[in-house]
Amino acid sequence: MTERAEEWERQPGESAAAWEAFACYRDLGLSRSISKVTGMLHKARSLIERWSAAHRWVQRAEAWDREQDRLWRGERLQAAREVARRHARLASAAQAKLVAQLQQFDPARLTPSDVIRWLEVTVRIERQAYGIDLAEAAAHAPSTADETDVTGLTDEERRARMEHLRRELEARIGTLDGEAQ
Repeated sequence: MTERAEEWERQPGESAAAWEAFACYRDLGLSRSISKVTGMLHKARSLIERWSAAHRWVQRAEAWDREQDRLWRGERLQAAREVARRHARLASAAQAKLVAQLQQFDPARLTPSDVIRWLEVTVRIERQAYGIDLAEAAAHAPSTADETDVTGLTDEERRARMEHLRRELEARIGTLDGEAQ
């Protein structure tokens, strides 16, 4: 049993000259026209029009365009997967290095704003990892005062807040350490 040719390939009964003309038409892409094929191949317009009608050039070229689009989408999907895998490997390697650095890090060297920033970043990363929409979570969160603004606190309140944040950060680092091993 013979395999049926794709629409954009040479069809049974199509002469070599007609096939060459169609291939020229097909490969012109979105700017394709009978006039351009006539000029490129130096053939009579009536002959090109006859071949075009007899061999369904418009439908075959549309099938070619759909196939090229399908192939392009497949390539883009594959490329996107490769990029995602590469980024995941890079992120994982960077996180392992970060965890190693955090284990050796002296939290006492952090300023209050450093601790708050680290906490914000780790919480954001954690939420993103679980697919939690930050805007949606904020909309449903109970309204509280800005916890990052420590300017209005007394020294004692500031120290207590920093101690709370330090314990929370150490707990998160411990969780990350356990996950990394």
